[in-house]
Amino acid sequence: MNNNVNYHQYKIALQKIADIKYASAVLQWDQETYLPKKGNDARGRQIATLNELAHEKFTNKQLGELMNELILSDKLADREKRNVTLSLEDYHKSKKLPSSFVRKMSETVNKSFHAWVKARHQNSYNIFQQPLQEIIELKKQEADLLGYENHPYNALINDYDKGLTSTILDKLFASLQPKLSLILEKILASQANDNNILRRHFDKNTQWDVGIEILKRMHFDFDVGRQDISEHPFTTNFSSKDVRVTTRVDENDFGNMLWSCIHEGGHALYEQGLPDEEYGLPLGEYCSLSIHESQSRLWENCIGRGLSFWRHNYAFLQEKFPEQFKNKTVEEFYATINKVRPSLIRTEADEVTYHFHVMIRYEIEKLLIEGSINAKDISAYWNEHYKKYLGISVPDDANGCLQDVHWSHGSFGYFPTYSVGSLYAAQFYFAINNSFPNIEELIANGDTLTIWDWLKKNIYKHGRYFNSEELCKLATGRELDPQYFLQYLENKFL
Repeated sequence: MNNNVNYHQYKIALQKIADIKYASAVLQWDQETYLPKKGNDARGRQIATLNELAHEKFTNKQLGELMNELILSDKLADREKRNVTLSLEDYHKSKKLPSSFVRKMSETVNKSFHAWVKARHQNSYNIFQQPLQEIIELKKQEADLLGYENHPYNALINDYDKGLTSTILDKLFASLQPKLSLILEKILASQANDNNILRRHFDKNTQWDVGIEILKRMHFDFDVGRQDISEHPFTTNFSSKDVRVTTRVDENDFGNMLWSCIHEGGHALYEQGLPDEEYGLPLGEYCSLSIHESQSRLWENCIGRGLSFWRHNYAFLQEKFPEQFKNKTVEEFYATINKVRPSLIRTEADEVTYHFHVMIRYEIEKLLIEGSINAKDISAYWNEHYKKYLGISVPDDANGCLQDVHWSHGSFGYFPTYSVGSLYAAQFYFAINNSFPNIEELIANGDTLTIWDWLKKNIYKHGRYFNSEELCKLATGRELDPQYFLQYLENKFL
């Protein structure tokens, strides 16, 4: 059969599978935003059915044979060949998981998510403990089914960043921890006390309007996206032409909404920038979650917490909240949003202490998957290590081990990508500064399009063509080097 015909059949098959997956994603987005309270069980069944169906279609023997035939062809274009190669890797991995397991995981995640929401509202980890243990057991089983070297956690990390291992992460965190502790010590000894002007009363509707405008100024395209409210902010997409972000609003903490909008906006720009013509194919998907997190952390921290960004945007905040920001200069605002202090909540943490939050979760996940601890041990372990790493006492479960949604989704292996993504972000921002030595001046004049364009050309357009390290080297000329991040922190805070 003609290879062009074969590739077309392959492309149509994968796009139909993507249709099913994105239909499931729409239901999941609705589940976390607008689903009526009593719709949980039926929604869980619907999502499980679609996930099972997509898995069955993707692991179909005929599709595997078609891809094996294509991979032997010398008539495919370079990008076509890369699509088939990556799809075959995904195919062989998916074949290791029975459809019945995929359905069971989906149903258990649905149950776990709603238990987490209830537990957060009632501030009681006990409500979440048993559903979480069921997730943990399934993730152990998943690691065994997929296979791994050295540690079962490696099988799960691979879902989020291919090639990243616990050995690499152990070495990375062991190197970062003392250096971050030293930087933190120096900052705490030198920074002045401040009046946290973000913790006043900020009208909910006005905050919402500010968030929408900030997203627009980041070049989030509302013709192919929208924002809503959820229990835990997240980004999802159903194509590059339909990308959704969510935020949460606390009328007594302006930073809650502000940083979630900018962070999720960074994720969304990546999704909106992926090649639309590769819909359903690997090259239409993001590189890895480490690279995805680099995009959110770059916008949230390197840009969004930068003085240049607020030299342009602070007048807008003063206009929307004249009383709250009255007699406060942009420099005072900048000092407030970059205040370094140990805190309870990861998503609200400063750029230095943030990584201690990630390390704690990483340690817990490894211990859970290897079986050294169980769900019943999480709360005590969490509280002990927040005291050890950050010197703070955890007052309750809502401010402790219930604050993140990830485990209720079964997302074990995700948390390390937050720190790795921060390292990539600093290195990418260094490369942007090299390309545009006047970038801070451009940002101060309201030009973030230059950054968006650099990211489009160097990150977005490649999809999954390269792995994380290859993409980093292509964009910056070097593989990942934590020194860029440490230098960024020292330049900014010391």
